[in-house]
Amino acid sequence: MRKVVHMEVGEDGVALVTLNKPPVNSLDNSGPGSLVSQLKESICEAHARPDVKAIVIRGANGKFSGGADIGSLQKVKQVGDGTTYPTHVRGSTFFNDIIEGGPKPIVAAVEGFALGGGLELAMACHARIAAPKTQLGLPELTLGIIPGLGGTARLPRLVGLVKAVDMMLTSKPVMSEEAKQLGLVDAVVPLQQLVPVARKYALDIASGRQAWRRSLSLIDHIGTPEESSKILKQARARAQKAYRNVPHPFVMLDCIEKGILHGGVAGTLKEEEESPMLVASPTAKGLIHIFFAQRSAFKIQGVTDSGLKPHKMKSVAVIGGGLMGSGIATALALNNVPVILKEVNQEFLQAGLKRIEANVNARLRSASEKAQKVLSFVKGTLDYADFSDVDMVIEAVIESIPLKQQIFADLEKYCKSTCLLASNTSTIDLGLIGQKTKSQDRIIGAHFFSPAHVMPLLEIVRTHDTSKQAIQDMLALAKTIKKVPVVVRSCVGFAVNRMFFPYFQAGHLLVHLGTHPYRIDAVVKAFGMPMGPFRLADLTGIQIGQATSRIYKDAFGERTYQTNLNDLLLEDNRYGERTGMGYYNYKKGSRAEQPAPELDGYLTKTRQAASLIPNGKIVDISDEEIVEMIFYGVVNEACRVLDEDVVVRSADLDIASVLGMGFPAYRGGVVFWGDHVGVERIYSKLKHWSTLYGSFYQPSAALERAAHGKYPLSQIVEKRSGASRL
Repeated sequence: MRKVVHMEVGEDGVALVTLNKPPVNSLDNSGPGSLVSQLKESICEAHARPDVKAIVIRGANGKFSGGADIGSLQKVKQVGDGTTYPTHVRGSTFFNDIIEGGPKPIVAAVEGFALGGGLELAMACHARIAAPKTQLGLPELTLGIIPGLGGTARLPRLVGLVKAVDMMLTSKPVMSEEAKQLGLVDAVVPLQQLVPVARKYALDIASGRQAWRRSLSLIDHIGTPEESSKILKQARARAQKAYRNVPHPFVMLDCIEKGILHGGVAGTLKEEEESPMLVASPTAKGLIHIFFAQRSAFKIQGVTDSGLKPHKMKSVAVIGGGLMGSGIATALALNNVPVILKEVNQEFLQAGLKRIEANVNARLRSASEKAQKVLSFVKGTLDYADFSDVDMVIEAVIESIPLKQQIFADLEKYCKSTCLLASNTSTIDLGLIGQKTKSQDRIIGAHFFSPAHVMPLLEIVRTHDTSKQAIQDMLALAKTIKKVPVVVRSCVGFAVNRMFFPYFQAGHLLVHLGTHPYRIDAVVKAFGMPMGPFRLADLTGIQIGQATSRIYKDAFGERTYQTNLNDLLLEDNRYGERTGMGYYNYKKGSRAEQPAPELDGYLTKTRQAASLIPNGKIVDISDEEIVEMIFYGVVNEACRVLDEDVVVRSADLDIASVLGMGFPAYRGGVVFWGDHVGVERIYSKLKHWSTLYGSFYQPSAALERAAHGKYPLSQIVEKRSGASRL
């Protein structure tokens, strides 16, 4: 049995208990040799030993504990039974009776982070001493579960109900300095003094010089039942807006209420009762899948396991100071990467620099000293000569093939031979962009999503000539600027826009069948999307959608669905939100959409032109069918993307759909959701619709193979014989 908990009793009578299970000292509770089991044995031994006066718990390797063993949650996701979640040691008994209710004081010496179960362990102790810049939080909601070791009962009693609810609903940690002000930690001391101070504090509790505070018994911060009920009512209203279609935030609030109204122990027991159901819920399965998918996104077979070391990006140049270029420059500067912004003239350059300044001030909420430090990383130029020492250039100009080709030809003249040459193109083949350059191996796509300093996804686009080193370098940059990367092969639309293409087109097909765009938007939003296809078209600009449709028509021919609705709107200068008129109307100075009564006239014209309605009679379509007709086409296109080796693994499409499209994370992404719905169901529906409405709904070859072979969509890449990688 591997020893992961070590106990050493000092001459002062303090038992120092150290958690040592790299990388994050996770609270594995799977059996007799698990960390939690060993911790319980050590604490019980310390309580029983007459030479021990007090106990200090700390974590090794600069971390207290990252909480529950996420690997165990993943196993539950695969099995589908929450009762299989390993609980060798009953949490409520251990934390309530042996740690908090034990005969000797226990102090947590916290450094690095105490998250989830790690913070719950610390809160069960009688005091918490923290090192500077230590993170403390309960992020369980991000995984579809709730704190299960007393967090909902103890946190409100330590920091107050309002702050506790906020911390749990947002899953945002607090730093130790704020935690001290809140009452979550008792002292913040320099790291080298952490254990000595914790030892003294524990002895002071034992001798009566410090109060012996048991968290579950505290009542100072929870207020009267009436006050608590009011706060929780407001919290439920807040959760209703922030969390759609999921149960766990409301179960968490129920547990908090139980602990407030019936005592802390009752709250911990309710947590223990509810947790198995939540761990096995579709919500948790989806969110846990996305959690692991994001982790795996940084691992590319043949690249990250090849021994190649990424080059350090000491400085990066961005060409183009428009909305996208200034956003990319902002993302770099916010993460301490020196950036040079190039424009064609002084007027455009100043406009770009002002956009960056506005982005930084908005992100940091003020023109503060911190904002000035970030802006010090940004330099403007009109001359390529300033690119002589940059490690990467990201081109972010308009989608013009001749312009981009000229830029890349110029870059080869001015940049050093190791400089990575990246394009932010979203529609143009990278091979075309780099056609006039000699160094094809260092050309790569860096497709950011707008606004680039906010959106978390980065599509890294490779050609057949892109070197492994270039991919490794771009992956490293993504990590530096806190983006989640998806490596894709160069093709029309890459991954995200390929899946968006049928999303919009299915909306138009439904309109031609007689469904109103506003109803489609409402149903899609209720499904979990941030907005429906028509509201999104207004946001991005109807003219942009129309131009993109032409590109897809040229690329994919007969399986595109044709509509003249966008043309009709553009003829009357209805470009979308920017001009105040599109599918909706917008009041000046407001982004809130308003119904446009005049839209009905355009709908009549487009339906007449399409002639899709049998005998002119509107087809009665349910809300469920709207969801199916919108998203089954998206799943179908995802199957094509997998079959064409555009992405490395199916989970990459799940990330792309969640972070790039806004597909609800709790549904696990497009491919994961498709498998949940059922491959055969999706295939049979698409087959039926293709006979009614044409080739747009024709099932892809990959989907057909999966349906006939009775294997999940997530195995399309593995099942395809001769599947290549990078």
